Amino acid sequence: MGGTLTPFDPAEGLTSDEAVVAFMEEAFKTEDAGYIAHALGVVARAKGMTQIANATGLSREQLYRSFSATGNPTLKTTLAVMKALGVSLTAAAVESRSGVESVA
Repeated sequence: MGGTLTPFDPAEGLTSDEAVVAFMEEAFKTEDAGYIAHALGVVARAKGMTQIANATGLSREQLYRSFSATGNPTLKTTLAVMKALGVSLTAAAVESRSGVESVA
């Protein structure tokens, strides 16, 4: 049973819009900004980083750096990439977890 393990690239599994949506929904559920940025980078690689760079006017290098595991993209960059990917960010009311009333 000796086999060779190869690295897993989640971008390879994102072959449909439904898969991208499910992947991003799970990333947003973590509420971890770093993980969400990394997940956007994975989706951008799945769609083609050159295509995303062309659509956003950003360089491929900047995109790779911003959406790496240690990257910290600006909101402007994040929104530009999301738009290029056809992914939207929406706001919704959540139940208060801290006892602070939500704005209504």
